Amino acid sequence: MREIESTLIIEEVARMCMETNYSLPDDIFKSLIDAIKLENFNNAKEVLNILKNNADLAKNNDLPICQDTGMACIYVEIGQEVHVSGNLNEAINEGVRKGYQEGYLRKSVVADPVLHRVNTGDNTPAIIHYKIVSGDKLKITVAPKGFGSENMCRIAMMKPSDGIEGIKSFILDTVEKAGPNPCPPMVIGVGIGGTFDSVGYLAKKAMLKRTDEYHPDKEYALIEKEMLEKINALGIGPAGFGGRTTALSLHIETYPTHIAGMPVAVAICCHAARHQEVIL
Repeated sequence: MREIESTLIIEEVARMCMETNYSLPDDIFKSLIDAIKLENFNNAKEVLNILKNNADLAKNNDLPICQDTGMACIYVEIGQEVHVSGNLNEAINEGVRKGYQEGYLRKSVVADPVLHRVNTGDNTPAIIHYKIVSGDKLKITVAPKGFGSENMCRIAMMKPSDGIEGIKSFILDTVEKAGPNPCPPMVIGVGIGGTFDSVGYLAKKAMLKRTDEYHPDKEYALIEKEMLEKINALGIGPAGFGGRTTALSLHIETYPTHIAGMPVAVAICCHAARHQEVIL
């Protein structure tokens, strides 16, 4: 049994909370550069250049890419041969607290969603997902999520008879209704299968894939490419000013489901698709 000190987890989570808010992932930044080269609408090209310059300034000066520094979404894969000294949940939340306070990041979490919307003051609690895997490693992914885009995510409990065309229509309808609200260009994840409570998780995991990565199943990979083309043909464009760059990527994650159902979730993120991982 391998022992991991909770103090190490606190430090690593804090570091990633700060770094993800300061620096775009390399694949997202490259996608922005590629989009600038391909974009032929003047307003759209100007917005993309502003986003690129903003990313450069944030990275070079350790400043947040966006004023909405997100709710901390944490994905943990813990090996069966790992033991964490102390409370893992508390260590992760302490790391979030430390990162947001020391990094001068905006605290955006309220203690109660409806009746008592008082800010917790430290951006905790985080949303933490755990997955038990084989081995003696601990993998932590930090993915701060802003709510301009989070509010545009949707779930549909579709019927098998709706088929792939029903799924495609739902994806397009979701993006079209979102319009400029999620601060495009978007990064989109689509979850298909599982149950009501798991399909949103699938969509979020798909959203965190690299922009240059495609589904291992060739049929799904073709659907990813087709839907990205159709979304960019909507003409929403960067910041909603029109253009061919409405989304930078679209990925699909699937899971077995019940014979009577076909759950579908669409997770939308702005271009600041912040995430970073560490393996301890």
